[in-house]
Amino acid sequence: MRKRDHNVLTNAASLLICGLLAGVVVAAAAFPAVAMSGLAAKAGAETFGALPKELTVARSPQITYLLASDGKTPLATMYDENRKDVKLKDIAPVMRKAIIAAEDHDFYKHNGVDLNGVARAFVNNQSGTNSRQGASTLTMQYVRLAISYSATHPADVVAATEDTSARKLREMRYALQVDKELTKDEILERYLNIAAFGNGAYGVFAASQVYFGKKPSQLNIQESALLAGMVKAPSAFDPTTRSGYPQAVSRRDYVIDNMVKIGAISQQEADQAKAVKLVVKDKRTPNGCVATNDKEWGFFCDYFYRWWLQQETFGSTSYDRERRLKSGGFTITTSLDVQAQNAADRAVRKHLPVTSKAARMVAVIEPGSGRVRALAVNRNFKIDDPKNPQNKISSDPKKAKKKQRGNYPNTVNPLLTGGQGIVGYQAGSTFKMFTIVAALEKGIPLSYTINAQPVFRSNYIIEQNSPAACPGTHFYCPKNASASMTGVHNMWSAFGRSVNTYFVPLEQQVGAENVVKAAHKLGINFRSQEDLDREKGANQWGAFTLGVSDTTPLELANAYATLAADGKYCEPIPVQEIRGPDGNKLDIANPHCEQRISTQVARAAVDAARCPVGDQSSTSKCTGATAGNVHGIVKAPVAGKSGTTDSDKTSALVAMTKQYAVAGIEADPDWPQTTQKMGHDVPTGINPAVYETLRDAMRDKERIDFTPPSGKIITGDQRSIPSVTCKSIDDAKSRLREAGFEPVVSSNKVPSDCPADTAAGTSPEGRTIKGGVVMIEVSAGGGAKPGKTTLPGLPPPPNGPGRPRG
Repeated sequence: MRKRDHNVLTNAASLLICGLLAGVVVAAAAFPAVAMSGLAAKAGAETFGALPKELTVARSPQITYLLASDGKTPLATMYDENRKDVKLKDIAPVMRKAIIAAEDHDFYKHNGVDLNGVARAFVNNQSGTNSRQGASTLTMQYVRLAISYSATHPADVVAATEDTSARKLREMRYALQVDKELTKDEILERYLNIAAFGNGAYGVFAASQVYFGKKPSQLNIQESALLAGMVKAPSAFDPTTRSGYPQAVSRRDYVIDNMVKIGAISQQEADQAKAVKLVVKDKRTPNGCVATNDKEWGFFCDYFYRWWLQQETFGSTSYDRERRLKSGGFTITTSLDVQAQNAADRAVRKHLPVTSKAARMVAVIEPGSGRVRALAVNRNFKIDDPKNPQNKISSDPKKAKKKQRGNYPNTVNPLLTGGQGIVGYQAGSTFKMFTIVAALEKGIPLSYTINAQPVFRSNYIIEQNSPAACPGTHFYCPKNASASMTGVHNMWSAFGRSVNTYFVPLEQQVGAENVVKAAHKLGINFRSQEDLDREKGANQWGAFTLGVSDTTPLELANAYATLAADGKYCEPIPVQEIRGPDGNKLDIANPHCEQRISTQVARAAVDAARCPVGDQSSTSKCTGATAGNVHGIVKAPVAGKSGTTDSDKTSALVAMTKQYAVAGIEADPDWPQTTQKMGHDVPTGINPAVYETLRDAMRDKERIDFTPPSGKIITGDQRSIPSVTCKSIDDAKSRLREAGFEPVVSSNKVPSDCPADTAAGTSPEGRTIKGGVVMIEVSAGGGAKPGKTTLPGLPPPPNGPGRPRG
């Protein structure tokens, strides 16, 4: 604080007179009460304790602003009190003069306490007239407010405003101190920033916004006079109410007249200002996630809010963290990408109204940073009105019998991110990716082949005679969605066609517990008790690879984003930059990343994931695609996977480029066992919502190719395949086994110079991975056989995208 020069005798006299007048004059002078902020409402009735010897001033609560990632587009505002401190130079000079004219004509003349004013108030108030005067200077009013905001106990708040001689004397004592330590302009600046102006506006910045929709630097005479006149009694002089409007006009004109008296304006300027009809905007500043700048951004805002409450940096308890958010005056640049968010909002609502039982949910994450770029769902982020409810009766039959309402069309539940009773949704075959990762980490390459049968009898033990068990046994027996999937597959073809009887035996080979660990490393968490129980015996969780556990769109997007980022996992984060009221950056907004998967494993997994979405792998080994139209629509290098569950109770799709990973899930959050088919009954399903979001998010973005894998992770340990041409089938099988391969006999015969029913050759021929499947082709005799295919027995690629499965 900068000290100002004062006459020692003047200061001493001031203190002496204040002391003498404390018991008589101060008690007689009616000090006007200052409208407080709700802090008084929280105060108790305990006795006020002794004040410290010097006035300690805490920073008054400040509004926090949330912006989109461009640093310009408003997202939301959060506050306990709508206040933003501004410098005096950013307040119109006429506003400064108006507050002096309204409250303290001699502000620049006295030493914080106007002794002449105290005497005048004493004489007037003892005269018995009906008009009572106060003697509180601007400095004393500032002291009163500062004490209230600096109080650490509710009783202190009450004591700061109670009408007692002791309080008024304290104000005088502190006012003299403040006047010594601060310049007059500094006191005026602080007062204008702390004063209450009604309608939720605290400080001149908020008042200018609420009543006139402008900055305080732009205020004119009549606007300044209105605001200055309101601080005495914001409720009585409220221009937004029918009863307060005429009083506000009268008070405004009174202040204008006083501005003439102190020489701030001319009489002509006063007459012109009073002739202007008072028009106020009455636009309260939105507060919280239910009042975002765009009504469809509430779910992202809520994710940010929940993230903030988990950060210990902002306080030891969630209460402390919330108070810090709503009073700390932060400017927060969130990670929300306006282009991606708008794309997701359009896509989730396309052909699916908010009143649908089906929730279409899409999350977008940036690989390599974890920044959440968009969160969208076909719901209104809104608390349903209990007096006039809009929400429909729950789709869950049990809840419907009790007339319980569902979460559509209005909800504030974190459907996309989990928590508050939301455990997630089954994402089907998108989980096969975790089996690929676990296998690659075990040294099993992309070219590893398995002869996938229509039904696979696994070693996983489940409930006897359950629908998923082999008949009459307790062994898990998964099936494929189509008989055409039968045959020899490698990872490219099996992932592209989503072959269950490839992935369950692969999971069995690498260990289901290792597949679960791979999912964890990529950010999948378990919330339901059922999943937590299954995790304890993960080595028997045979169906895990088929996506029977619950996840959220956010976690699923981030898991795939980790692979797109060459195995670098980044904690999902909704912020890019956080600046305090002093303008300094907080490090907590920085990405939190670590390498969880090796670079080569991640690149190999992405290479396989290019197949299901219609792209080509770096080795062009893709055959078949469950969502084959994605690549053509996005028009960029793309990878991903689709997934459905039994009876299409949920459907999912992940599609990603190097810049964005988009995951969508369609489900009924109220009733997971819905009879509604998310791939049939719901118009268009989840796939268009995902690829349209990615397409529009990628508009004007650079097309960056995925880095291909290299080395043995593609082909593995290659061994020469022995020749079995014209050998008997049994002899051919024996020779292949001795060489370390798994022989499989083709069910089809091919023309050959070899005798019928002998081995016409193998596929592949020459070399293949150690331990891999080698198909023995059976001769039909009758001449030379035609040219070979890479993997005979594989179903041909579909003619079009078809209906996504698996």
